[in-house]
Amino acid sequence: MKKLFAEFFGTFWLVFGGCGSAVFAAGYPDLGIGFVGVALAFGLTVLTMAYAVGHISGGHFNPAVSLGLWAGGKFETKNLLGYIFAQLVGAVAAAGALYLIVTNKSDFVTIGGFAANGYGDLSPDGYSLTAALIAEFLLTAFFLLIILGSTNKRAPKGFAPIAIGLGLTLIHLISIPITNTSVNPARSTSQALFVEGAYLSQLWLFWVAPIAGAIVAGFIHKALFDKE
Repeated sequence: MKKLFAEFFGTFWLVFGGCGSAVFAAGYPDLGIGFVGVALAFGLTVLTMAYAVGHISGGHFNPAVSLGLWAGGKFETKNLLGYIFAQLVGAVAAAGALYLIVTNKSDFVTIGGFAANGYGDLSPDGYSLTAALIAEFLLTAFFLLIILGSTNKRAPKGFAPIAIGLGLTLIHLISIPITNTSVNPARSTSQALFVEGAYLSQLWLFWVAPIAGAIVAGFIHKALFDKE
């Protein structure tokens, strides 16, 4: 239960901090943090919670990460469903908190895109399904290679959260214009549930592509990099 609560709180913080920065601060008049600020916010959420609770649960905060670690032989099958459930609950709870804050603004009209992920007409810069699929697959694969490599027993100790957080920052710097950056099915699900509409119909891609990329990366690390 401690591990599941750690995954809940870690995923909550990732969605609340990352998506919250996009919803509240990215376009704030004159003082908006922009794409760079949102990218940094996502990286900081993972970095901070990896240090806070990573020693309890491993600090996955992402169903794709759990499945990628499983493929790489670093996570037991029996724990997969519990972790994924805790991550989804944490993400949805965070999105609910963001929704309550947004809708209680004095001049509230609509939640807009609510930092949800999409392609085609829902892509921030009009990228197609194919572009989104390739980007999410590759970026999640490299994210898992960063995670598996930095947490390997032969890697320098204590620096993994920094590498992982900066890796997620870089991923967002690359792909916010493409899909609003997912690489995390829980994060995509939580936002889509509140914004609804076409975002829900496109949610499948933000499960399939990240999970496929993570699993491929897990197998690659296990085959090529895990042993001397």
